[in-house]
Amino acid sequence: MEFVLLGGIAVLSGGGALDLGPARQRCVLAALAVDAGLVVSVNRLIDRVWGEQPPPRARATLLNYLSRLRLLLGDAGAGAAIVVRRPGGYSLQVERSTVDVVRFHDLCEQARAVDDEQAVVLFRQALELWRGEALTGVDGDWVEAERDRLHHQLLAAECDLTDVLLRLGHGEDLVAPLTTRAAQWPLDERIAGQLVLSLHRAGRTADALAHHRQLRAHLVEQLGTEPCTALQNLHQRILDTDPALTPPSAATMRTAITGAPAATAEKPIPRQLPAPPRWFTGRGAELARLDQALTAATVVISAIGGAGGLGKTWLALKWAHEQAERFPDGQLFVDLHGFSPTEQPMAPEAAVRRFLDALGVVPGRIPTDLDAQAALYRSLVADRRMLIVLDNAATAEQVVPLLPGSATCTVLITSRTRLPSLIDRHGAQHLRLDVLNRTEARSLLAARLGSARAAAEPGAVDELIDLCGGYPLALSITARQAATRPLTEVAAELRRLGLEVLDHHADPAASLPAVLSWSLHHLVDEHRTAFGLLGIAPGPDTTPPAVAALTGVPPARARKVLVALEEASLLERRPNGRYTMHDLVRAYATTIAHNLPDDVREAALVRAMDFHLHTAHSAARLLDPHHELHQPDPPAPGVHPFPLSDAADAMAWLETEHATLIATQRAAISLVRHDVVWHLACALDVLHFRRGHLRDGYASWRAALDAAAHLPDPVLRIRAHRFLGSACSRLGLDEVATWHLDRALDLAVRHRVPTEHAHAHRALMAASGLRGDDRQALDHARHALDLYRSLDHPVWEADALNAVGWFAARLDDFDTARDHCHAALALHRHHHNTAGEADTQESLGLVAHRTGDHRQAVDHYHQAVALLRNLANTYQVANTLDDVGHPHAALGQHDQAREAWQEALDLYEQQGRDEDAERAQRQLANLALATESIRPSDAS
Repeated sequence: MEFVLLGGIAVLSGGGALDLGPARQRCVLAALAVDAGLVVSVNRLIDRVWGEQPPPRARATLLNYLSRLRLLLGDAGAGAAIVVRRPGGYSLQVERSTVDVVRFHDLCEQARAVDDEQAVVLFRQALELWRGEALTGVDGDWVEAERDRLHHQLLAAECDLTDVLLRLGHGEDLVAPLTTRAAQWPLDERIAGQLVLSLHRAGRTADALAHHRQLRAHLVEQLGTEPCTALQNLHQRILDTDPALTPPSAATMRTAITGAPAATAEKPIPRQLPAPPRWFTGRGAELARLDQALTAATVVISAIGGAGGLGKTWLALKWAHEQAERFPDGQLFVDLHGFSPTEQPMAPEAAVRRFLDALGVVPGRIPTDLDAQAALYRSLVADRRMLIVLDNAATAEQVVPLLPGSATCTVLITSRTRLPSLIDRHGAQHLRLDVLNRTEARSLLAARLGSARAAAEPGAVDELIDLCGGYPLALSITARQAATRPLTEVAAELRRLGLEVLDHHADPAASLPAVLSWSLHHLVDEHRTAFGLLGIAPGPDTTPPAVAALTGVPPARARKVLVALEEASLLERRPNGRYTMHDLVRAYATTIAHNLPDDVREAALVRAMDFHLHTAHSAARLLDPHHELHQPDPPAPGVHPFPLSDAADAMAWLETEHATLIATQRAAISLVRHDVVWHLACALDVLHFRRGHLRDGYASWRAALDAAAHLPDPVLRIRAHRFLGSACSRLGLDEVATWHLDRALDLAVRHRVPTEHAHAHRALMAASGLRGDDRQALDHARHALDLYRSLDHPVWEADALNAVGWFAARLDDFDTARDHCHAALALHRHHHNTAGEADTQESLGLVAHRTGDHRQAVDHYHQAVALLRNLANTYQVANTLDDVGHPHAALGQHDQAREAWQEALDLYEQQGRDEDAERAQRQLANLALATESIRPSDAS
């Protein structure tokens, strides 16, 4: 079976084409085949097949296509190729040699790594795979982009083959294809140079010079630039009529520099690369990125950034040794000591001097001025195919004098900072290094410990990977410690002592804290302090406004602090302007924080807590303006809550910051800030209820009840019991719920707080209803209604009216139910209480359904769902969708019922509501049986 992707998209089996069906299905196969053997996510497949505007049921359609492809491929090739489901997506499992695009890439890579004679054969084999336009028979935005990418790779291979042929002495035979290629790519300077040289070798020097003039005119007119240095040099050599096409003064220049006679002077070929790393594993994607950078441009400066201990130097050396044959004129290497425990960063003059020594320059002939030294260095490496590795750079100023001016050299730089000016001014391609993934981390430990030992203790290996977070230096340190100790013992010690286990006082290079500390040497005090405070800040990540509060500086300065820490690779910027630290870096930052004065540390935490508390409080007010919220104490001086514009903005902020808010409550417990603990529980309650975070709500109010015992206001204790009781009720903890709610009612009566008295009855009503005691629930609802009326609070009265109506309907007292619900609906609408209106529409839906008016029931339920979706109340959306399925089913609208119950089931499962999910599954199963049973009569 042959998968053709370069000259079409078809599947051939035994010489006959296999019918792949619709174009979209063919596109699915293409989307898998270009990444044969790799996992492609469902979202990426949808994007490749349909682009930015997929149809409403794109996922279902895609799965249908994949199912058909499995059958087609299985019938055609008896297992030669198969589409398989993998964690994270789908993969086309097929022999690599059967996919032309893979064969093409492999042959090109082999050709670039062998001598010229072999390269010609391999390049021609690769190019013979092309039979027309790539990916014919399919279309779409991704296909067009992929087709364009493949054709650029075709052009690169054709140009590489031409370079090889030119080095082997070809010329006249290349004129015709190069003329065609130059007409297609009139501004490509590489093709133009090849054509100029082939014309010159063919005896058509006048045509060669004319083509150079024509190209130069086009470049100046259309791009405002002169031809590149290599093309200008070739033009000059032709004018000099040098048949060897080498500068006639080269030998003279070597004599002047090295002091050796012209007849005997030879260019020294430095081989300065340190030994390749013995334990290097993984990093396939990063190595591939470096390969792409090398082939994508003539001059490549790849800056590898990342925190200390991530393996930047190892990656650079691994790649350099693998690609050494591409640099026959030598490799230069220097450690610039940008981040070192004992040495200052190396001066550029010292680094240039080392390179000049390696290039054979007589010491007495080396200029004293840095600019002159750099110019001499650039002259010596001009037109030589060399690799220059600049390791551990601190600043761009260290690096710039070491950059060659030749288009034939490649520079590889490692640094803990991004060196932005190199990216902006010199076109450096930044390759950010991250921690190892689980597979790579497991391979590293297996290499260090021995595969047999790693396989014998998989649980301990997995725990070490988790504890080290994939950090290469941490993994290496633990592997060293485990050489003479059981893995379980090392893991237990690391779990108990943390960063302390990864320290080594005698050898800083073998100590993760020491290696990380070197990144702080270049930071000012303000940035070091901020780094420490971020280590103890609550939450898994942070934002600039939160950092401004934590550090007590204006927002503009906070952003500069974050940029400085990001540039030092101590902080990572994530999408949507969020910043995070690796767990081990955070652990080190925590040690820095503990060196700060206690008052500085505590004041920072207080500011951070106040920022999150007051923003959460504002969010809760926007989400439920009719909810009774206690106002917390004013925030610490200089703390400004994040501005929220509307309810949607408030819900988005609460959801995004949920983990941080939970962590803030825990931090407030540690700092004995009981008021913050209580107020955060209250502010988070609307999110926890509407999103169905039942266990988070329980834990939050459990902490709030403990805090309320230390607060003077008895109302706070009453509310904590009430909210905790409600949280227990939703979790099915009926006995605990009843105890807390009865306690809230008793305290409200004892302290004569009529509002809490009413609220307690309403909470008891809800709890009674959840456990199925509708009669008792109705009694509590009536008590609440009487109390709310005496308080002259119309929204609360409307809530109680609706509650009476709901439970009256459940007890088949439909007249009472209608009267109370219509009265509630009028009050809710008058006071613009959307949440109450949604509840009441649901109650009216129940009344209509139970009295046989199923169409009216559907209308009420759908109105409720629409209102609840606007409130982002997915907890009650699930309940109402569950309810609306029944009148749909009663009306014979089975598709609508199935859709409602399926969405309800999905929400129940997301919210961990197991009993509700089981009920929804039973309803779907019964619906399926009912649908099957009526099909014969429908057909007849």
